[in-house]
Amino acid sequence: MSSQFRLDRAYQNAKIISFDDSSKFVLFSDCHRGDNSFADDFANNRNIYFHALKYYYNEDYTYCELGDGDELWENLNFETIFRAHKNVYELLQLFYQKNRLEMIWGNHDMVYRDPKYVKKNLSTYLDHKTGKEVPLFPNIKYNEAIVLRHQETEQEIFLLHGHQADFMNYIGWRINRFLVRILWKPLQVVGIADPTSPAKNYKETIRIERRIKKWIINNKNKFTVIGHTHRPRFPEAGELALFNDGSCVHPRSITGIEIENGHITLIKWQISTTEDGTLKIIRVILEGPQKTTDFITQ
Repeated sequence: MSSQFRLDRAYQNAKIISFDDSSKFVLFSDCHRGDNSFADDFANNRNIYFHALKYYYNEDYTYCELGDGDELWENLNFETIFRAHKNVYELLQLFYQKNRLEMIWGNHDMVYRDPKYVKKNLSTYLDHKTGKEVPLFPNIKYNEAIVLRHQETEQEIFLLHGHQADFMNYIGWRINRFLVRILWKPLQVVGIADPTSPAKNYKETIRIERRIKKWIINNKNKFTVIGHTHRPRFPEAGELALFNDGSCVHPRSITGIEIENGHITLIKWQISTTEDGTLKIIRVILEGPQKTTDFITQ
């Protein structure tokens, strides 16, 4: 089974979401929400992420998570992660209640491709104050991919994690999970990087991008947004339409992609210092906004 076959299958089975120029989406991936231990990379940016999510909720965006939201390689179960970052999940729950939450599974949360696992672990949680099960994400569905299809232009924006182009993180994900859980998580505490991650292996990142670019070329420059490599990517108009929203575990910042008013923008949220020494979280535009129609091939 080749990477091109896996990408084809993800596209063919993708959830279709109709949108127009009034629609607003924010795309984040690779949050790697963990247990708030020294190995939890998300914990460093939790406040930045929470502030950004509140902004997008109040501004009526639909939140799309392109995989690796929960770190289920280092951690045995979702409950541990939920307890560590309960306020984040309560905010995501608000998006879900407004039908503005779309979730894609990646390699680190690949267990979510099993609807039974999702139903068992994400439908409810135990409220320790009352001793009762409380709804969290009842009937939530995780997808391998999503296609945003414009109502007027019929332009498609293909959203997926991107590990379909990474053999060991798709086919051999259980082996990598074992290595991370047993070996690399303890070593991460003392600063030794996990070599199974393309985010920490530049040559592997290039190989993955090359395979996805090949698929995009074979599909008439299909507008594609991925995560997985943690490397933000925003091409110029007329170039190959491969975008990457980056990750939420950059040092002291998170990156994502906004789609609004028919435009796409690469953004970063970070902590900034004001003139009087006050710290505040700010949104910074890295690239764009660029018209999505600039990537339509004739």
